[in-house]
Amino acid sequence: MTEGYPKLVRIDPLRLVMKQSGDMVTDATIFASDSVNIESEAVRQLYDAACLPPAKKVLATADIHVGFGVPIGAVLGLEEAIMPPAVGYDINCGMRLLRTPFTKGEINTDEIANSIARDIPLGEGMSNLPLDKHSLEQVIYQGAAAVPMLAQRIRHRAWEAFDEQEFADDIKRIEENGQLPAEPGAVPKLAVEKGSDQIGTLGGGNHFIEIQAVQKIFDADTADFFGLSENQIVVMIHSGSRRFGYEIADQYMSIAAQRPEMSQRRKMLSFLPTDCREGKNYIAAMGAAANFAFVNRHIMGLLVRRCFNRMFGPTPMPLLYDVAHNMAKQEKYEGCNMWVHRKGATRAFGPAQMAASPFESIGQPIITPGSMGTASYLLVGTGNSGESLCSVNHGAGRVMSRTAATGRGRHGRSGEALISDEKFKESMRGIKLITADRRRIKEEAPDAYKDIDEVVRIVTACGWAKAVARMVPLAVLKG
Repeated sequence: MTEGYPKLVRIDPLRLVMKQSGDMVTDATIFASDSVNIESEAVRQLYDAACLPPAKKVLATADIHVGFGVPIGAVLGLEEAIMPPAVGYDINCGMRLLRTPFTKGEINTDEIANSIARDIPLGEGMSNLPLDKHSLEQVIYQGAAAVPMLAQRIRHRAWEAFDEQEFADDIKRIEENGQLPAEPGAVPKLAVEKGSDQIGTLGGGNHFIEIQAVQKIFDADTADFFGLSENQIVVMIHSGSRRFGYEIADQYMSIAAQRPEMSQRRKMLSFLPTDCREGKNYIAAMGAAANFAFVNRHIMGLLVRRCFNRMFGPTPMPLLYDVAHNMAKQEKYEGCNMWVHRKGATRAFGPAQMAASPFESIGQPIITPGSMGTASYLLVGTGNSGESLCSVNHGAGRVMSRTAATGRGRHGRSGEALISDEKFKESMRGIKLITADRRRIKEEAPDAYKDIDEVVRIVTACGWAKAVARMVPLAVLKG
């Protein structure tokens, strides 16, 4: 937490290392090529993480950029400690990918995008499927497994697309089967008050729903396993635990900062011992937020299916996978049990680690979005990623701040936008865009993000995952 930090040294074309020195307790590694922009402030944040006493391994993927305390794109392995800022505010923000039986040009994707926008609220502060006390408790306890109960208990249009047999297959295709250990008693009251009616809503910021076309297949056998082919239409959903998870994160960050031993640390760098009451409560509350997010994405998935069914008749839309990228889980590496925090990073297990799942023969699916005007990727883990704690990037990563992109700062301050209206319009040419906030949409402009092709190339060159398919957007829905 000092002003200076050791110099990053490139050790090969894919790796930069900050060797342990000064207050650092471990090295810090960034997996990036020379063509990837790395902010100096993000490097400083990674240095701060490497100074944490419980840190055993600290690294960042190529999409590293500045976050709250800990950079987004960071992976931290902590021993006997849990760190709310290293999970982030949007607990279990994640990706869901649905495939359709249609090919590009066969259906009007603009019309289906308009239909989805009518069914799924976009933007901040929206509500959709309200949960009473009993329903919320079951969501917290059961995660995605609570969906059939919700279908019986609450009237909602989402259930028009609910099918028990389809759901039984869906649940196998969600990370952790859509359920982490959780306890309602650990959830702050404000999280319940602010978030319990937000199931089935997208949110704002970088959250999106995209109708995409498979542009290129890299691995024909694996693509065939997934039922994917060139020009096929798929739907990708990116969202998390909404205000419910935000309030959990914020309260436990404050609780961690108030502990006497954290007096020299800021809220953004505080952690909790896993054997103390507050640490155990955060783990239980994090699980609650994760389960909430799994249900949130599932309800949105049902609403997307409903729109296709209403427009085209009964339409099979199997879930390919649902994966988290803001989570902490206890895992073992090199004989050491640690809490692996992935903040803007995705788990990348290989075939052996996916035993007893539908993916035990190919490895874990990895859904990696770019930006709303560029490509996204489907990859699978190889099991060769121990050096990254079985983690890869969660997306392209920002290359400029939201303020820089739009010229609009907080409290009405304004400056020169680095992305002009003309440049933004050109970057979205040919893509249907639906947004809840046109004043801020340039924050998410393609030029505000790194090159997704290069970021994915680094992952595959490291041998951690192999590319299966590249998808491009046809229609984008943003908050």
